[in-house]
Amino acid sequence: MSDSNVRVRFAPSPTGPLHMGGVRTALYNYLFAKQLGGKFILRLEDTDQTRFVAGAEDYIVEALKWCGISPDEGVSVGGPHEPYRQSERKPMYRKYAEELIEKDLAYYAFDTSEELEAVRERAKEAGNANFQYNYITRNSMKNSLTLPAEEVQKRLESGEPYTIRIKLPRNEEVKFEDMIRGWVSVNTANMDDKILLKADGMPTYHLANIVDDHTMEISHVIRGEEWLPSAPLHIIMYQYFGWEAPQFAHLPLLLRPDGNGKLSKRDGDRLGFPVFPLRWENKETGDTASGYREQGFFPEAFINMLAFLGWSPGDNREMFVLDELVKEFSIPKVSKSGAKFDFEKAKWYNQQYLRKLSNEELATLLQPILEEKGVAVPAHDTFIRIIDLVKERAVFVEDIYEEGHFLFHEPRGYDEKSVSKKWKGEESAAIVRDLAARFEEEEFTAEALENNFKAYLAEKGLGFGQAGPVLRIAVVGTMTGPSAFEMMELLGKDETLRRMNKTIEDLA
Repeated sequence: MSDSNVRVRFAPSPTGPLHMGGVRTALYNYLFAKQLGGKFILRLEDTDQTRFVAGAEDYIVEALKWCGISPDEGVSVGGPHEPYRQSERKPMYRKYAEELIEKDLAYYAFDTSEELEAVRERAKEAGNANFQYNYITRNSMKNSLTLPAEEVQKRLESGEPYTIRIKLPRNEEVKFEDMIRGWVSVNTANMDDKILLKADGMPTYHLANIVDDHTMEISHVIRGEEWLPSAPLHIIMYQYFGWEAPQFAHLPLLLRPDGNGKLSKRDGDRLGFPVFPLRWENKETGDTASGYREQGFFPEAFINMLAFLGWSPGDNREMFVLDELVKEFSIPKVSKSGAKFDFEKAKWYNQQYLRKLSNEELATLLQPILEEKGVAVPAHDTFIRIIDLVKERAVFVEDIYEEGHFLFHEPRGYDEKSVSKKWKGEESAAIVRDLAARFEEEEFTAEALENNFKAYLAEKGLGFGQAGPVLRIAVVGTMTGPSAFEMMELLGKDETLRRMNKTIEDLA
């Protein structure tokens, strides 16, 4: 199915690193657009200059590129609706706000921030903790609805600061159909007259968002659940301007692993996992945060995991590359309820993608990691054999080294827990001495070594638990790792026997 009129946008604010929840919003927009042959647009909503953070825009662009969901038009790529930064579109917003004033659908408000704060305090004292500037209270405030027209004109001409607020109707039901949640209805009695244009001339999110979506011909607005309370206001604004509203879809929240509340940066810091796609460093404050890319995640695994946080294909399939997600994704299959994040599941996805790579591909990825660690890269055939032996135990490419470092170089010490638990002084040394003597005479293949070992156990009346762990400690310094006999074959007779004899001396 193709509909070239489908145009969606991802519109983050450059106030810091892009949260993984934001990446999921971008992903769902991208999948929806690509499936229908439409366009995916990146717009930056930077009207709140007080929260602007240097470097955030570049971070957003790089994060989307790493994920493989770069925009068709927008910031970083251009397009027919430039500019795509709201701060650069500032001159165009005022005329729309003033158009609503001319229609008596908005008004000038001259209340200062101090006066508004005083009103809020009086409301609290009267038992109303949530003061709203609405169809009731606006009649007692300082605005163009209560002041004489001459005074309003005089204030405007004198340059007195003002805001422009929307004039909401009294006691009207606002209804719209959400693609995920069905029909939503809100009464204007529960809404307030939001500011559309701030005193500094910058539009608020509400005005800029609506104007940009209209002028950029956005057909579907797919955004986070946190914007659902704003949707009725936006519907009214479309009506006020006489524009056709886009279709809305409000995505479920990403929740903490325990399901209690929205997943935040603090949760990641506390529980030890990233909540951002890339590592972030704020050059001004020095604040840093870890990223999935730097932790060793494949972008394909990260995207696959994200797609399933709120959506599923309706069967038991879990592994989807981006092109497959484009074919399978559908908004009606997105859940209404929040999706609990599970870092162990995220690692599982990465492990599945790692296992799909060939040993040659893994060698190419692992080589620079070894070089960075100052570890000598083995001869190619040996390198491939090590990878083949260890990769099933790895979640990240670096794990191939971490899980099998003793195959790349001599163990740098012995695992204390393994030694204290299994090494029994001269008794263990005698076992290693006996085995070294037997292995010296035998063919050095994993099968022959294992058969020889089993024969030794039978002759001595020993259980595997008495000799197996001891042999592992002697060869690789720990009780963990792949098959001991396969590791010994890979190391070769000379290196294996040297390590065994050295262990007897070291642990004497």
